[in-house]
Amino acid sequence: MEKKRTKIAYFTAVGVFLVLLVVLGLTYRETPLPTLEVEGEPVLADTPFAGTFWSLLPPIVAIVLALISKEVYSSLFLGCLVGALLYAQFAPWDTIVALVGADYGIVSVLADSGNMGIIVFLVTLGIMVDLMNKGGGSEAFGRWASKTVKTRCAAQLLTMLLGVLIFIDDYFNCLTVGAVMRPVTESHKISRAKLAYLIDATAAPVCMIAPVSSWAAAVSGYVQSDAVNGIEMFIKQIPWNYYCLLTLVMIVVLSVMNIDYGSMLTHEYNAQVKDDLFTTPERPFEGADDYEKPARGRSSVLDLLLPVVALIVVCIVSLIWSGGYYDGESEYFHDFVGAFSNSSSGMALALGGLMGMLFTVVYFWLRGAISFEKSMESVPQGFIQMIAPILILTFAWTLCSFTRFGMYSAVFVKNAMAGAGDLKVFLPAVIFLIGCAIGFATGTSWGTIGIMAPIVVSVFNYDVEPVLCTIGLAAACSGGVMGDHCSPISDTTIMASAGAHCFHLNHVFTQLPYALTASGVAFVSFIIAGLVQSVWLCLAIAVALMIGTLLVIRAIVSRRHAGIFQEMAQASQQLLHR
Repeated sequence: MEKKRTKIAYFTAVGVFLVLLVVLGLTYRETPLPTLEVEGEPVLADTPFAGTFWSLLPPIVAIVLALISKEVYSSLFLGCLVGALLYAQFAPWDTIVALVGADYGIVSVLADSGNMGIIVFLVTLGIMVDLMNKGGGSEAFGRWASKTVKTRCAAQLLTMLLGVLIFIDDYFNCLTVGAVMRPVTESHKISRAKLAYLIDATAAPVCMIAPVSSWAAAVSGYVQSDAVNGIEMFIKQIPWNYYCLLTLVMIVVLSVMNIDYGSMLTHEYNAQVKDDLFTTPERPFEGADDYEKPARGRSSVLDLLLPVVALIVVCIVSLIWSGGYYDGESEYFHDFVGAFSNSSSGMALALGGLMGMLFTVVYFWLRGAISFEKSMESVPQGFIQMIAPILILTFAWTLCSFTRFGMYSAVFVKNAMAGAGDLKVFLPAVIFLIGCAIGFATGTSWGTIGIMAPIVVSVFNYDVEPVLCTIGLAAACSGGVMGDHCSPISDTTIMASAGAHCFHLNHVFTQLPYALTASGVAFVSFIIAGLVQSVWLCLAIAVALMIGTLLVIRAIVSRRHAGIFQEMAQASQQLLHR
């Protein structure tokens, strides 16, 4: 019955979108191509839908269909198809060429060196994870954790701590934390949905408040102002970045006070009481965590930690190398922060991933843990584990390409923002909401911040209103991260699912109530910040509001689901006394 209702809702939504597309095609058939102002230069658009609300229709289609059907591949593909239709002005052959072709389609995003670098990094990380599994590193870490980490709270906080420590890049964070913490969380019956949330909540939010990260480099590059240096502006916005900071506060409170609500409560109940980590029939990585023991000798925790530490080190070196740190002719020669701001993360992470993989292979050979033949088996097996996220990422990148570059959605957003300049003390809260909407629709926080940051700097004069300008940038960063955090087409959401070995849409639906809670408190905090403009007082109020909100939620949920919480508490006690 449920599947029948889902099919009816899905085909109804498809029908509505088809009718809308027909109406758009007839309405805009004779409309001349607009000339848009892009970065101060007039640009003749390729489609009459450029710079209008309809430039956001492709991601809206993908998100609505994904939420209805709980199937991400066809939803993303149909979103890309709508983007190609609008870009090609409904010409059938031109639509196919645009979808596949080299302007903004699939070939274009895969030809991008940065995107291809991320794919190479994903594959090498998948190979490393399989090598660590075959070499006994995962089994040894799970054995150590079962003796050392005694409670579910400790397992969740350890996951958070590892996510905070790996602040270099969110892609790297998602997959590495997932590979390390899966055996630990599994031993304490923490659901894969909860693990995916912990990974995602300590990926982008941590990178956005870490001064030395690929995100700091990107944001500082977006802030083009003569009044303040980009990296200085990034550092100043950190204590105002409420969504990211409150998300970390939320993880601590949820873990310590054992608070679960929404669909996450169902997943946690099934994991603890029914010993079902997945809840739904979809188990895309089932069997991938059957950890192996080394062929010879006893495995050690170092068999997992050394490859991870080596990967972190070579990725840092690769990032600053790509930014010109070692280039005597570069302006960033021996300038660590400057090199980070100038780094090419896709290429650098691919290089770091390859070196980390080679280190892992050689290390296990020298240890005698696995044979040459066994290590080479990890190459196709690690690649196979990453096929799903690579496919989703490809469609998501294509969707973003049509939306941002083919139809200039940034122009529409900038024009929409132009009328809000008079209410400046409330503008940070407005910027936060717009950033949330763009991040959710496009699935990219970098792209959202790239749209919003120049607008913030142009709306606020840093020389006259430095505090409001800083709060505005923090609101743009917070909104971009929040939208990206919730969006089913976000690359970090996709990779958090992959890192946790969780069905992707399970992660999306279970994470959404938590992200909405943090964003609601962040929105109120930005209103207060615009009025008060005292950094530490406003931060203290925001943290107090976050903790108070969670306590109220806990009281309500505990009253409504008393029996479920009692069964979960009994299961936890039984696990503790084993």
